[in-house]
Amino acid sequence: MSLSLQVLLVASSWLLSLVVTMTSLVLICRLQFCGPNVIDHFFCDVAPLLELSCSDTSLVKIEIYVCSVPIVLFPFLFIIGSYISIFLSIVRISSTCGRQNAFSTCSSHLTVVSLYYGTLFTVYVVPTSISSLNLNKILSLLYTVVTPLFNPIVYSLRNQEIKSTLGVQLFGRHRY
Repeated sequence: MSLSLQVLLVASSWLLSLVVTMTSLVLICRLQFCGPNVIDHFFCDVAPLLELSCSDTSLVKIEIYVCSVPIVLFPFLFIIGSYISIFLSIVRISSTCGRQNAFSTCSSHLTVVSLYYGTLFTVYVVPTSISSLNLNKILSLLYTVVTPLFNPIVYSLRNQEIKSTLGVQLFGRHRY
């Protein structure tokens, strides 16, 4: 991959992110807020902010939905496509032990990816009438706190040295 292609990909990613964010921001800034000013959430997320507005939020909700579907769906489909390709390669491995090791590694990665994208998809793509605000808070907590917390744990448990150290620490003896 050439340097110019790398720069183009990074610049287009930044530009697209800026345009999508600014579009949402401009639409949200045009809303009227006349009621309570306390957001019932762990952080200032879009859905609880829209709940506080006393004006019509349908345009903002449509824009968020239209933008969030490709932003969440395309990377997820790319990852799933990569895992299908990996799965097909693993099936061609002749040794059973090699297949088991490869499936074991992929399953831990796929678990973290599924947890992250599953909660993200539910929060931002599923219509808010289906998901309640309390469920939205729990799911937001999952993808902002729990998934990043699980990443190093899941990936480090693949390391034999860490497994054996945990065996010594937890059980007072080496576990192999």
